[in-house]
Amino acid sequence: MLTAVPVPPLAVTDLEPVIGPERYTRLLTTAAEFRARLGRRAIWTVSSTAVGGGVAEMLQVLVAYAEGLEIPIRWLVISGDPEFFAITKALHNQIHGHVGSTGMVGPAAAGHYEQVLAANADALLKQVRPGDLVLLHDPQTAGLTGALTERGALVVWRSHIGVNFQNDVTRAAWDFLRPYLEPARGFVFTRRQYVPPWIPAALTRIIPPSIDPFSAKNEELSAGTVRAILATIGVLRGGPPAVPGPFTRHDGTISQVTRAAAVTGEARPGEADPVVVQVSRWDRLKDMPGVMRGFAEHVAPAGDGYLMLVGPEVSGVSDDPEGASVLADCVAQWRSLPAATRSRILLVTLPLDDIEENAAMINAIQRHAAVIVQKSLAEGFGLTVAEGMWKSRPVVGSAVGGILDQIADGTGVLQRDPADLATFGSQVRWLLDHPDAADRMGRAGHEHVREHYLGDRHLLQYAELFEAVIGA
Repeated sequence: MLTAVPVPPLAVTDLEPVIGPERYTRLLTTAAEFRARLGRRAIWTVSSTAVGGGVAEMLQVLVAYAEGLEIPIRWLVISGDPEFFAITKALHNQIHGHVGSTGMVGPAAAGHYEQVLAANADALLKQVRPGDLVLLHDPQTAGLTGALTERGALVVWRSHIGVNFQNDVTRAAWDFLRPYLEPARGFVFTRRQYVPPWIPAALTRIIPPSIDPFSAKNEELSAGTVRAILATIGVLRGGPPAVPGPFTRHDGTISQVTRAAAVTGEARPGEADPVVVQVSRWDRLKDMPGVMRGFAEHVAPAGDGYLMLVGPEVSGVSDDPEGASVLADCVAQWRSLPAATRSRILLVTLPLDDIEENAAMINAIQRHAAVIVQKSLAEGFGLTVAEGMWKSRPVVGSAVGGILDQIADGTGVLQRDPADLATFGSQVRWLLDHPDAADRMGRAGHEHVREHYLGDRHLLQYAELFEAVIGA
């Protein structure tokens, strides 16, 4: 069955002080022209989950701003069984050039993949009208393209993942998806290098992701609020705060962080202790174990500091069946470390009961960090890099995927070889030992994100894409 995701509208007027009057005026003008072009059509955006991961977070924001601009848009989430999500997780890994624990996807998987999506298509076709625009996200939704196209919908498929090379593993994934995707009227990728050679260049747009500066994950927080949230989560030395830390919800109401995280750790940092943070899913391609080894072997022996590896509660991300296994591997590795090193490393799983409270927790953790890292082995984009830079924190990121696009000279540190733990450790250690240089880097990163990775640019690019699809 399909699930509709309710998203209250956001007022785009809030963006003007951040993006400036020129960009703001362009956004309003383009929105008015697009509404007229759209006519009686509606826009449907379809994904595989409403929580966990950058795709869901971006949709929450972009759908809300579109509604604030009076553009008719709806967000639906497909359903599937564990076998279906094992297939799509394997496709995800293969598109990144890796064979994960779920193995390679072969022709035998097509039957179940089609069966699950046929049921979703039946429900979707009861709502989508001929001429409507449908934006499908990632491999989980690719198999909906044919049925929607036959009904007369204008279908665009967006891939949020990819790598800069092709090998037998990636080609096998694209060969699996190709027959489902060929009827699409348009394609969106994060980077030009991710586009398979069989997709026509004329139908392809390159649209990087974006962040919302006013979301619970990115809004400004006072130092006292950060301390209160960290104490509530359970990652700071001392007891719970006298007053819980507040955060602003999507609808403008104020709530408080009251839930604790599940923390694996024998000690907690004090308020003044420097902390290195990676926030990501418990995904093998994010290389949480490698971050832990790099810190244990090349950061901790040379000075002070703690490491927090932060991810979602593994039962809360329905489309990622590998999360529990990766977390278990990290816990086993943590237990094997010498006691002195182990006491400076925390594995933190944040609850997903309330997605905005979860975002506020991440916000506080990132704002408290002395250094933010994203040591991915492969990465579609890596939105946690832009999030860290927005908070004026120095970022060390692997030179893979979209991280290459985000970190410009002076705005962060690119690690050329993600497997080189010694270099990774020395980069992190240098930033911890040179706080003035780290501060300058963080401030430059903030300005870089303001210029390139906020939502107004994202919305304008989607408007251009949909107008081209309508006019084709």
